[in-house]
Amino acid sequence: MRMKSVQEQMAVIRRGAVEVLIESELEEKLAESLKSGVPLKIKAGFDPTAPDLHVGHTVLIQKLKQFQDLGHEVYFLIGDFTGMIGDPTGKSETRKALTREQVLQNAQTYKEQVFKILDPARTRVVFNSSWMGPMSAADLIALAARYTVARMLERDDFHKRFAGQQPIAIHEFLYPLVQGYDSVALQADVELGGTDQKFNLLVGRELQKQSGQRPQTVLTMPLLEGLDGVNKMSKSLGNYIGITEPAKEIYGKVMSISDELMLRYYELLSDVDLATLQKVRDGVAHQPGGLHPMESKKALARELVARFYGQAEAEKAEEEFVHQFKQKEVPDDIQTVRIVSVEPVWICRLLAEVGLVASNGEARRLIQQGGVKLNGEKVADPDQEILPSGELVLQAGKRRFARVVFSEN
Repeated sequence: MRMKSVQEQMAVIRRGAVEVLIESELEEKLAESLKSGVPLKIKAGFDPTAPDLHVGHTVLIQKLKQFQDLGHEVYFLIGDFTGMIGDPTGKSETRKALTREQVLQNAQTYKEQVFKILDPARTRVVFNSSWMGPMSAADLIALAARYTVARMLERDDFHKRFAGQQPIAIHEFLYPLVQGYDSVALQADVELGGTDQKFNLLVGRELQKQSGQRPQTVLTMPLLEGLDGVNKMSKSLGNYIGITEPAKEIYGKVMSISDELMLRYYELLSDVDLATLQKVRDGVAHQPGGLHPMESKKALARELVARFYGQAEAEKAEEEFVHQFKQKEVPDDIQTVRIVSVEPVWICRLLAEVGLVASNGEARRLIQQGGVKLNGEKVADPDQEILPSGELVLQAGKRRFARVVFSEN
């Protein structure tokens, strides 16, 4: 296979990126790689602080895959050591550290999911405890001596907490140092991270310089917006697409997003090439030669479902979507939940009990947004109480249904 030129590689690398620091340095590294045939070392670190992943977590993994497709070597770094410190990024208070057992359990989830996107043959999974664990107290003090408190306080979240007289624990200053030292240990050529990680990534550059290494190029990626198109994708906000959700749920959620948000997801999550991406953009802009937005959205939904469940499940999810929403029918496999009660039941609690929402709070927000129906009629009052009689059909959002059957015992 012909290796892409520096210019062709840079076009792929810039796709969806916020910053490439410093572009001229990366171009030099790519040119040297082409000449020598030695791939660049591309690093991205992931602290296993949560067991449940959503597609927002896969933005960096998708960019790693693009580097793999360009012929470079990917280091998927699991921060089992830094995970026990707790990343202070964006936090207004000291973050609770996880136990070793929690970190390892969550790390296993990451390892199971990453190869749904990355090529195992070209991916090196590494744990930063392998070089941080053997460090002595003297070694860690020597590392801490390489950065000043004044430099640490330049970091926005530390600065705000200091100015607001909020406590900053000493161990929190170690987090960016350890993340930066990871780059020294791996001799990384490029490190990827979210925009919120820029300070930490630049610490890596500085520590590499101090260690006599060529400083890594820093590439920052945006934080993916959730289904609302406004807020960062988050399980707590209920605007997420979980990668372990049922196939039909993933498909339906993708189909629910706006055309503008679809472009964002295509740019950051899809494998389509740059030429196809431009056709999707042209379609949304109603330009000649563009792809119809609805067909583009279906293609994106199929791609994401196929990534996590395979092509057969993607096609099945699409068939169910067409059956359910084009014909305005309740799905055939609607779940039936039996509720034992003789007293009126609060609608929000009922939605949570039958599993259509994660919490009473999510139910309230969904009702206020007009996203809940009872027997086909929109629920307007989040404080409504349901009389426990017979059976009813609840709908949350466009895709979640439950048939509720009440009984006295």
